[in-house]
Amino acid sequence: MNDGDLQERKTPTPPAIGTAVQDYLKIIYKLRDEDGLVSPSLVAERLGVSPAAVTKMTKRLAEMNLVRSGRNQRLGLTPSGEKIALEIVRHHRLLELYLKEALGYSWDQVDAEAERLEHAISEEFEERIDQMLGHPTRDPHGDPIPTKEGTILEETHERLTTLEPGQSGVVRRVRDTDPEMLRYMASLGLYPDASVEMLDKAPYGGPLRVRIGEMEHAIGRELADSVFVARATADHGKGP
Repeated sequence: MNDGDLQERKTPTPPAIGTAVQDYLKIIYKLRDEDGLVSPSLVAERLGVSPAAVTKMTKRLAEMNLVRSGRNQRLGLTPSGEKIALEIVRHHRLLELYLKEALGYSWDQVDAEAERLEHAISEEFEERIDQMLGHPTRDPHGDPIPTKEGTILEETHERLTTLEPGQSGVVRRVRDTDPEMLRYMASLGLYPDASVEMLDKAPYGGPLRVRIGEMEHAIGRELADSVFVARATADHGKGP
């Protein structure tokens, strides 16, 4: 047996670790930048714990070969840590969709409920949800659902605020961290797959005027920064 085999045998699997460890891995995965790293202070803020608690936990996670330290003491996931994080993310996003489609929860309610359930479901229950929903690829907010094998299709989309007047796109995903904002988005029809056109942008950080489907609305930039779109490649009906 070589060292690689020994290391693999020692790598913890999701059932062997506690919910606190899983929460840390998931939040590092979700908050990391393009370089795969996140600051410990941001992790502490999002989890609602002290910086000292993050330092203590990340030391433990490093000893478990789940977390690595990058430049400026920022945190990243090892391959083993990312595998566990993706499994928890899969549970969470499948549960969100199940709660909405099968149980009638609104999209602003599903995140908190899935947070409570994601650590408790078995792999068999996860598989049954997946089959019942037709093997979905996205949750109610447009975020990709990792596969059972631990892969995920990450796509980069532009914020709605980047569209200029006359430009249009299709909503691909929205941030799901603020239930009140999600309720307001729902009242506007700002769901994934909705068409949206930028009509006007007031100067000096003023409101934006947009067309969502057939309706025009004035929205704030904070909300627009939480909506991610695929820009239309060309305006239909226009000549060369």
